[in-house]
Amino acid sequence: MLYWLVSQFEDAVYAYWAFAPLRVLDEIQFRVFAALVLAFAGVVLGGPATIRQLKRMRIGDAGLSDAEAIAEHQMSKADTPTMGGALIALTIGGATILLADLTQFYVQMALIVLLWMALVGGADDWLKLTAARRGANSRQGLYSWEKLAFQLGIGLLVGYFAFRHGNTDATHDLPHVLNLPFQKTYVTPGYEPAPGLWFLPAGVFVLFAALMIAGMSNAANITDGMDGLATGLSAIVSVGLVVLALVAGSEAAAQYLLVPHIVHADELAVVAGAMAGACLGFLWWNCAPARVFMGDTGSLSLGGLIGYIAVITRQEIVVLIISGVMLAEIASVAIQVGVFKATRAATGTGRRVFPIAPFHHALHLRQWKEEQVVVRLWIIGVLCLVIGLVSVKLR
Repeated sequence: MLYWLVSQFEDAVYAYWAFAPLRVLDEIQFRVFAALVLAFAGVVLGGPATIRQLKRMRIGDAGLSDAEAIAEHQMSKADTPTMGGALIALTIGGATILLADLTQFYVQMALIVLLWMALVGGADDWLKLTAARRGANSRQGLYSWEKLAFQLGIGLLVGYFAFRHGNTDATHDLPHVLNLPFQKTYVTPGYEPAPGLWFLPAGVFVLFAALMIAGMSNAANITDGMDGLATGLSAIVSVGLVVLALVAGSEAAAQYLLVPHIVHADELAVVAGAMAGACLGFLWWNCAPARVFMGDTGSLSLGGLIGYIAVITRQEIVVLIISGVMLAEIASVAIQVGVFKATRAATGTGRRVFPIAPFHHALHLRQWKEEQVVVRLWIIGVLCLVIGLVSVKLR
């Protein structure tokens, strides 16, 4: 909104010296930094009031677990307020509305993804956390198929409209390109699209978008199992998204690095900057011992935005590399469930690959303290970030 107001009165801003400081809003890098700082400050300053309100509403974690091995540990977290992700979503949305160019389609869709995922996660959290006081036979959250339907639903809608927008706001159809590792998007000199590029048809593009958004949303959700784990990893991934969005939106940078140039994608760097700031701010209250949890409200929102920005910048594979720890988390659950069901069907007795899934709990059972697990996975997350960003230059 602030950026929009300045753009509406651009003549006055440049005509009067008193408004000169506002000219810095023309610099996308400054707005990214400002969004990060604003979101960070919003979460840190709003944290105490949010925690008090959640306690007042009795929205606290029950500390229950289906796994006996970690049941005692989980009980130590009982009554910790959750649904703190509402504060994350609110600050990301607020910083984006204030500092991003709201006339841009990609920003508008990012806000829709954020709101949609926050509402789905919030409904799931509310049903789970208030079941006891709503009486017997109350629903314990959304059913898995319901949650997946909402996640895939927004992915399909976003993918469809993003594909249509790419038809009207591009020179070489690059918003639809399949961007593979080590693939040169341009032929130098001249910066014409390289021969042999694969351009995704509408159906495939929409399917990719739906799977990416739903998949990353679930990956972030599954990773959210220890104090500060998903929060810190989401902050790390968000930093990578800032870089990818700035590169994709800059014609000079994209052509230099030989990656797809997506017109106006750099505005998504403001969204990613707000994500990074909100996650760092939330880590202030979520680090061990956590005073508040983000719940599905936060994890689904963050994961959905990660998947969305990956699709728009055409850097799905790089984002998957950067999100390596989250992918390992969801893969451990998929492998555990798949092998258990397959062996039970074949032999009558299900077998487990891991002592427990997701694997951050398995590491905890190896006598690693929770803080050790979290910090070491952060370190791996930083390494994944470096590898992912370096891979962009290898063309």
